This record gives sequence, structure tokens and C-alpha cells, in this order.
Amino acid sequence: MQESFERELLRGSLDLMVLSVIAEGSQYGYSIQKRVAAASREQVKLAAGTLYPLLHRLENDGLIKSRWEQETGRPRKWYDITAAGKRALQQRAKHWHQYAECVWSLIGPFAAKPKPTVG
Repeated sequence: MQESFERELLRGSLDLMVLSVIAEGSQYGYSIQKRVAAASREQVKLAAGTLYPLLHRLENDGLIKSRWEQETGRPRKWYDITAAGKRALQQRAKHWHQYAECVWSLIGPFAAKPKPTVG
């Protein structure tokens, strides 16, 4: 198995991954990185140079909002999904599922479909 996913595969799905993580509850950058890495079994490791521009773009698009907190002694920027972000996440997840089903229908004869995993 490949150690990490190819960049081309990730490019169209990072927004969806990050929105999904933030939809679980308030997150800060490092917690988003850890959650994505854990969910992908360490195959997707978001570098800060990739994550923070993505977060800024999602915020500029009105899909997430941020706030600064200093509960642990050092300031941390927390991100929350907006109502528009929830709608976008639902729509993008639906489109991603349809796209994935289309790809599987084409490559099925050439690749074994992985078994779904829990958690």
C-alpha cells in the first residue's frame, strides 16, 4: 500500500476533510492536523503551509469563522463551521460520494474495492 495519497487525489478533497473535522466541533489548527492524520491512518498529513491558507480561504468564503482564545496560557485560534459551511459540507459530501461511485464503476475491474472500515 502506498504510504500517502498522491497530491492529485488530495487536491480536490482537503476542503471537504477540513470542513468535516470542524463540523465535529470547535477545532484549532493542530487539532485539525491530528484528526485528519488519524482518520486517514496517517496517510494524509496536512502541513501548516497547506492548512492555514486553506482555513483562511474557507473563512473568507464564509464557511467557517474563527476566534482567539487564551485558556491554556498561549493564544490559540479556534475555528467553527457556519450555517453556510454546514450546507456546503452536505452538498460537497453528496457530490464527492457521487464522484467516488462513478470512479469505482470505471476502475472496479482493475482494482479491488477496499472493505469499509469502522472509525
